[in-house]
Amino acid sequence: MSPTDNYIFDLDDHVTRTPVSYKNRFGITIAADLYRPRDFDTSQRHPAIIVGAPHSAVKEQGSGIYAQTMAKRGFVALAFDPSFNGYSGGEPRHITSPEIFTEDFSAAVDYLGTRDFVDRARIGVIGMCGSGGFAVSAAQVDRRIKAVATTSMYDIARAYSKGHRDSITDEDRIRILDELAEQRYADFEAGHPALAPRGAPIGFDENTDPIGREFGEFYSTPRGYHPNAITQFT
Repeated sequence: MSPTDNYIFDLDDHVTRTPVSYKNRFGITIAADLYRPRDFDTSQRHPAIIVGAPHSAVKEQGSGIYAQTMAKRGFVALAFDPSFNGYSGGEPRHITSPEIFTEDFSAAVDYLGTRDFVDRARIGVIGMCGSGGFAVSAAQVDRRIKAVATTSMYDIARAYSKGHRDSITDEDRIRILDELAEQRYADFEAGHPALAPRGAPIGFDENTDPIGREFGEFYSTPRGYHPNAITQFT
């Protein structure tokens, strides 16, 4: 499959989309799409927007739609695949790492801020779902990010440590940590990490967990499906 396949939306006639790549500070190559207005003037410096995908999603899905929309409004917009996911580099595949996902936003600033057609003083970020938390974390320490917007923000780190609506007790947390520790032995002996169950189930009905069903209705149906967005992590 090539990086030009399987976008869940059509490219708008008023914008252009250019595949680009660059490295973050962990040496991981990031695959991204650069969206610009069709009548773009490269002799001028323009405001730029970085769009982070939902946790486990890729740039051919919602973040690409947001980036395209912002390009139609005159911005230079960048949608990227997080490290270890999509067409970005990093091994093993499908790791979830809040630290590195936060760095991915700063790496996007590195890239955009070194383009002659971008105004370094006007670079902002949009974080979708899980990327909302990573975007806010990046903006706390990277003062080059001048504006932050989130949509359906979900704090992934808190969700793992506290549970949905803080439903995890101290005893639950200890049990989960013990299970994860044992899984490290299993992964080491197998030579590769196991994947957790899909967050967006394939095959669901009225008896499926409501949150899982909502994810499945998008990520596991033709509306939002992409083969790189498996909604699973190690």
